[in-house]
Amino acid sequence: MNASALRIAFAASDRPEAQAARDRLAERYGSIEPSQAEVIVALGGDGFMLETLHANLDRRPPVFGMNRGSVGFLMNDYEEDGLPERLASAERAVIHPLQMDARTESGSVHSGLAINEVSLLRQTRQSAKLRITVDERVRLEELSCDGCMVATAAGSTAYNLSAHGPIIPLDARALALTPISAFRPRRWRGALLPHEARVCFDVLEADKRPVSATADSFEVRRVVRVEVKERRDIALTMLFDASRSFEERVLAEQFAS
Repeated sequence: MNASALRIAFAASDRPEAQAARDRLAERYGSIEPSQAEVIVALGGDGFMLETLHANLDRRPPVFGMNRGSVGFLMNDYEEDGLPERLASAERAVIHPLQMDARTESGSVHSGLAINEVSLLRQTRQSAKLRITVDERVRLEELSCDGCMVATAAGSTAYNLSAHGPIIPLDARALALTPISAFRPRRWRGALLPHEARVCFDVLEADKRPVSATADSFEVRRVVRVEVKERRDIALTMLFDASRSFEERVLAEQFAS
């Protein structure tokens, strides 16, 4: 990137500090519409980074996040000086989202993309019962649990990590299949799958034990069958300061106390 000629768009979450930062940066560096930008600077937390990537799926410009939110694993440090130079020297992290195809009790199918994870969760006090199939082979006849998820490498440090799933380096070309509060089989801790694996969840006793499915923030209620696969044809780019690449963050997270 040519630092002096970058066409930058600034986007901010609704937090006051993010809004104020956007106004200051736009006044200092100028700002154009995201549809015309070479790069988008997203000001907020990790949730807003995902929101910005989803909002620009048509053009897919690279997104450089700066932390003006509560969680900032996907964000760079906030600093107003030298922004064009930081953007020009930033390292790229290319991620591929998951596609969720969720069929409901009524027979309708709802599709969504997930940058972090596709998760299934029980809707009532009753535990969920799921049958898990990977590449058309049943791997788990019945999982009694609060839920289960398929997480990307980018999402492996988010909800997946909170559910005790593995952290995945971006170049590992793998997905995490992670249970959420598994009751039976109690000792099953999930699995690492090749990135091209196709995972299918069948909801057992769906009338008695309703389940919802969520692709990032897109939720479908009372699902009976959910299929998940990676969309390798969709490439999304996040930018990170060279001193703290995404790969370095993932490695450091594995040694965090």
